[in-house]
Amino acid sequence: LTLDLNTVNKYLHLSESNRVITATKTVQSYPDHPDRFDVYPQVLCRESVCGRCYWELEWSGNNGVRISVSYKSISRKGGVECLFGTNDQSWSLFCSPSRYSFIHNEIQTALPVKPISNIIGVYVDHSAGTLSFYSITDTVSLIHTVQTTFTQPLYPGIWVNNESSVKLCKLIRMHCKKKIRKKTEKVAHYLDLVP
Repeated sequence: LTLDLNTVNKYLHLSESNRVITATKTVQSYPDHPDRFDVYPQVLCRESVCGRCYWELEWSGNNGVRISVSYKSISRKGGVECLFGTNDQSWSLFCSPSRYSFIHNEIQTALPVKPISNIIGVYVDHSAGTLSFYSITDTVSLIHTVQTTFTQPLYPGIWVNNESSVKLCKLIRMHCKKKIRKKTEKVAHYLDLVP
């Protein structure tokens, strides 16, 4: 995954070749851009999700993050309607050390699964309308799955609360045959992504 640098909110600090996103109280010197999220500390990735895709992110911090997918048409300049999960354009898993919750169209659903890992796997089958979140340890544990209808391409998105951070990991598409790390390979086979 790679970040769309034109969307990064000015309160997000990027490091490790733009692979790590950390929320900060210090304004970053990003140029003005119509695609940039003005209010909320969030960012979209450049890659669209079509077909069947799987990716992983590793989060840290006590204040929570939102692991999201969003249509590119989400608002960038405005209030709460721009926040991942508070509109019909985006779907979010909120992760904190104490809880998970799923948020879509301003409806937040507390999930019974307790956080046991800081690595989250996200699986999308765009044509089938499936979105699933997994907790990745030595095993693969389902956190939540959604069945819906996606009407536009999806883009991975990340919202990061103050002093929390997210690290981007590998994106796997169904046709990808490149060598991938063992843990991700196991998950990909589990999801039948790699033949």
